[in-house]
Amino acid sequence: MQFTDQTHEPRRILGRLFQMGLPELVFRGRQETFKWVDRILPIRTAVESRSQRDRGSLSRFLENAEKHFFEGPFDPGVPGGLATANADECQALLVTADRVFRGDFDLLGYQSLAFGNPVDWHFDPVSGRRAPFVHWSRLDPLDSATVGDSKVIWELNRHQWLVHLAQAWKLTGYDLYADAVVQQVQAWLRANPPGMGINWASSLEVAFRLIAWCWSFLLIRDSRALTPDVFSQLEEAVQVHATHVERYLSSYFSPNTHLTGEALGLFYAGVVFPELKRAKRWRSVATGILQQEIQRQVLADGVYFERSTCYQRYTVDLYLHFMILAGRSGIDVSPVVGKSVKSMLDVLVALRQPDGSMPSIGDEDGGMVLPLSRTEPNDYRATFSTAAVVFNDAVYAQAAGKLSPETLWLLGTRAANIFEALEKVPPAFDPSRVFPTGGFAVMRSGWDEKAHTLIFDAGPLGCDFSSGHGHADLLSIQCSAFGQRYLVDAGTCCYTADRERRDFFRGTAAHSTVMVDGKSQSQPAGPFAWRSPCAANLLRWVSNDSFAYADAEHDAYRVLPDPVSHRRRVAFIKSRYWVVIDDLAGAASHRIDVRFQFAPMPVRIDDAGWVRASRNGRDGLLLRAFTSTPFEAAVREGCREPMEGWVSPHYGQLQPAPAVVYSATTGLPMRIMTLLWPAENIDELPHVDVMRDANGRPFGLVMRDRRETVIFADAEPVIDPLP
Repeated sequence: MQFTDQTHEPRRILGRLFQMGLPELVFRGRQETFKWVDRILPIRTAVESRSQRDRGSLSRFLENAEKHFFEGPFDPGVPGGLATANADECQALLVTADRVFRGDFDLLGYQSLAFGNPVDWHFDPVSGRRAPFVHWSRLDPLDSATVGDSKVIWELNRHQWLVHLAQAWKLTGYDLYADAVVQQVQAWLRANPPGMGINWASSLEVAFRLIAWCWSFLLIRDSRALTPDVFSQLEEAVQVHATHVERYLSSYFSPNTHLTGEALGLFYAGVVFPELKRAKRWRSVATGILQQEIQRQVLADGVYFERSTCYQRYTVDLYLHFMILAGRSGIDVSPVVGKSVKSMLDVLVALRQPDGSMPSIGDEDGGMVLPLSRTEPNDYRATFSTAAVVFNDAVYAQAAGKLSPETLWLLGTRAANIFEALEKVPPAFDPSRVFPTGGFAVMRSGWDEKAHTLIFDAGPLGCDFSSGHGHADLLSIQCSAFGQRYLVDAGTCCYTADRERRDFFRGTAAHSTVMVDGKSQSQPAGPFAWRSPCAANLLRWVSNDSFAYADAEHDAYRVLPDPVSHRRRVAFIKSRYWVVIDDLAGAASHRIDVRFQFAPMPVRIDDAGWVRASRNGRDGLLLRAFTSTPFEAAVREGCREPMEGWVSPHYGQLQPAPAVVYSATTGLPMRIMTLLWPAENIDELPHVDVMRDANGRPFGLVMRDRRETVIFADAEPVIDPLP
């Protein structure tokens, strides 16, 4: 997640003072006052003024939770249903719980991290650094030299792994799992007094920890570990956490998934702990934020405003939790919420690849609202599964494939009956479609597992007010052939731990688009900022029985001494192959690099210029570029200076992967026409002739095997049969 850097706000406030409206000035001023007060007098740990706590409080807590919390933890049929239908999942969960019990953690993309015994809650084992134990407002979470990678520390302190221990108790009844939940929370409370240390420096992390505690303790509610005294400690800790979140909401710092995630944490606290003094207010504040923000953060076409598939799924999951919990609690939610969530889900269905994976667009850090089942970062089937039941939607059921264990944990065994009754049909909308506000065009041959798909990114660099999670990937493409991924987004790798890697993976060189003069389309100004905003503009979209066609341009290179414009057109001809046309206009000579980033696989270029890529040595993707001036073609993989040919399948991971680069230093204007041909046999090349104008620019292709010509006029392709 993008970090909420509230630590150094006073310096930024001075610079932005005259740009702020009165509400923001008042809000920031109040938070600065709270920081000053908290450093002197931390948030009270006493929940109420009662002199003695009666044992009935725990009983009332559990009685309320059974009525108003998620059904799964209270459904006696869930453990047996999971063991019967998801034996492998249950076994994997128990293995994970045993490893966590021994202090062996898999977090983000890192395996077997050790934080010491007892756990050092302020330590980053990847960098070996420990964040200073000072008041959170005196820390800068973005300063990796001082605190290490705060993302790694925070992932441990979200306590989502505690939920796995609690699930293991629910499945086995072994007391050691429930005892471990209580012992770890008590250890955390001793080591993290209110306001002290990095684990209070992000309100979102505080909120997610609160959510994990709610699940963990309600899953072990029948164990010997949850005593009245333990419940008293938990209630006090929730009071402190929710008070902190409410005081330091990210309303003006990171009004994205930070703000909605914080609101969800407040909503949990207000629903699960209704006897706390401010519970009613927490529910009200959270409901207001969540209903307001979904209208601001979701664009008219259903694309999440940060243009990141990871954060689009994050937002869907946040709101599914909100809708389910509100429904169980009898709290009315505006119909706009459900409508917007469905629009976001429809976007994810359209972007979903034939192999079931979700393409990475923008930042992807692998974080989740609450991982109740084993899943990879690009696997959204659990989200589709729960959405299918919540909305009784057969399309989402088809995208999920089968009922996820996560859905059972959330909704109980009744979810299985609802899911199985759905017909599981593909979407009724055209497989090739455009999202004009978000800026994505999808071209696909169908909804089957062997389909060919291409995603064209023709939108801006992130969201309008902040491009922190956006990548400099304007007019980039991703492509699958025969259901397998070939051209991919390289991923994210890290946020603050390594500046070179951070800048590479969000830079233009890591994406399948055009670079000019070796420069990224925008230059980084810190781990979550860019020096110059830039955007692509979708000029035209056509989809008919003959082709799907997108025409777009961007303005990123107009800042060069000799301004350069880049126009890219992509045509999907009769659901069989793609042609990509790049036009670059300028007055001088420039270095032009046309880049195609492949997933890890064998890729080679033959003497005729054909690029062959295959995952199995048989079928695959053929690629060839036709240019108006000679270009040099090369495959670059695992290069260090500069970085080229890498992908990051998960946060913290780095893997070599071939990038095909066509390079030339040439005068402008010029054109490159690239054929992307899914081939059933990569050793059999299509018979293609290129058509050129008087200046040598390619303007059409003669596809002799298919007995057709494809000519690219300014408006759209013209397809004619050969005589």
